[in-house]
Amino acid sequence: MRKYRYRATHLQQVNWERVREQAAAEQVVLAIDVAKEDMVAALLRPDRTVLETVKWRHPFEARALIERLLTLGVERLQAVLEPSGTYGDPLRGLLAAAGVAVSRVSPKRVHDAAEVYDGVPSLHDAKAAYVIGRLHLEGVSRPWVEPSAQRRALRAELGLLDWYQERYQVGRNRLEALLARHWPEAPYALDLGAVSLLTLLAQYGDAAAVAAEAEAAAALLRQSGGPGLKAAKIAALLDSARMTVGRPCLAAERRLLQVLAAETLEARRQCARIEQALAAQVESDAGLARQALAVGKTTAAVLRCALGEPAGYADAQSYAKAAGLNLKERSSGKYQGQLKLTKRGPGVVRRYLYFAVLRLIARAGPAQCWYQAKVARDGGRKGKAITALMRKLAKALWHVGCGAEFDVEQLFGVRPRAEAA
Repeated sequence: MRKYRYRATHLQQVNWERVREQAAAEQVVLAIDVAKEDMVAALLRPDRTVLETVKWRHPFEARALIERLLTLGVERLQAVLEPSGTYGDPLRGLLAAAGVAVSRVSPKRVHDAAEVYDGVPSLHDAKAAYVIGRLHLEGVSRPWVEPSAQRRALRAELGLLDWYQERYQVGRNRLEALLARHWPEAPYALDLGAVSLLTLLAQYGDAAAVAAEAEAAAALLRQSGGPGLKAAKIAALLDSARMTVGRPCLAAERRLLQVLAAETLEARRQCARIEQALAAQVESDAGLARQALAVGKTTAAVLRCALGEPAGYADAQSYAKAAGLNLKERSSGKYQGQLKLTKRGPGVVRRYLYFAVLRLIARAGPAQCWYQAKVARDGGRKGKAITALMRKLAKALWHVGCGAEFDVEQLFGVRPRAEAA
C-alpha cells in the first residue's frame, strides 16, 4: 500500500504559479479540514494526486486564501468540507459568494476511512483534508444546500427557546433545593413551576415574610394565579408559611430566593412568548400546520428546522433515516444481534418525537391499544414499543408534510402515499 507524507505549507509560502501549472485545465478539489483557528486544505486533481496542502489561520487569512484560490478559476474549483459546527460557515459563505460549488462529506465517513488509503489508523489535520478530498472524488459527498430564510428563522427562535428552557429548569432546580431547607411545604401546596408561586417568592422570598403579610400575599396569589387558582390552595400555602418546619432565612438567603424566583419566572414568560412566535410561523405554513395537528406546533417547527422540507426527501423511509430512526444490525455467524437505532440524525428531533409519542399513548385510542399490546408481547419492555411508534410517527409526518391529513389509525394500517403539495 502506498505511503503518503502529509506536509502542509503556509498560505503565504505556497508557489501558486506552480500549482496553476500543475492543475492545467483540470478540475481542482479544495478539501478543507475545519478548525477553530488552524485550518488545513488539500488541493487534489481528479487522478487523486495532491497539488498542495495549505494551512492558514482562520479567520484572519480566510480572504487571502480565497483570492489565491480564485486565480485557479472558479469554474474549475470544487470545495468540500465536513459539517463541523459553525467554524466553517464563514469560509463556506465566502466560497459560495465567489461562485465555487461547495459539498459536504459525513464526519463518520472520514473517521471510518482513516486507515483505508495509507494503512495507518491515525488522523490529523493534513491527513483529514486528504481523506475528505478522496471521499469527494469517489462520489460519497453531496452538495451543501443553504437553509431557507424560514428555516434559519426557526433555528434562531428554537435556539432562544432552548436557552430559556435551560435557564428555567436550572432556576427551578435551585429553588427546589433551597425551599427544601427553608420552606419544604410550599411545593406541596402549589407546583413549583406555577406562576403564582414564583411571583410570590419573587416578591417575599421566604415563609416568614409571607406569613407577616398574609393578606397582601393572598391578594398577590389571586391576581397572579387567576380564576384557576382555588381558594383552598391559597389557604393551604399561607398555613404552611405560618407552620413551616424550615430553617429561618437570613436577609441574604431571602434575597437569593427572590432573585432566583424572579429569574425563573422571567425565563418561563420568555418561553411562552417564543412558543407563541413559533406558533404564528407554523400557522402561516400549510405543511407545518398539518404536522402541528399531529405532534404540536413546537415539534413541527423542530422538524422543519432540523430536517428541512419533507418534499426534499424521496420517501418516508429517507425522512426517518435523516432523523436517525433507521435500524442497524450487528450479526455474524450464529450470533444474531438486536436491531437498534442508528441515531445518526439530529438528537433534538428524536427527543421531541419521543415526547410526542408519550402524548399520543397517554390518550385512549388506537395508539394506546397498539402500544399496550406490543409491550405485552415484548414481556413488558416499553422502550421498544415507544421506539417503534417514533419510527411510525416520523414516516407518517413525511406523508403529512407532503399533503396528506394526519389520521392516527393509518399508523397501524396501510398508508397511501400523499401527492406533493
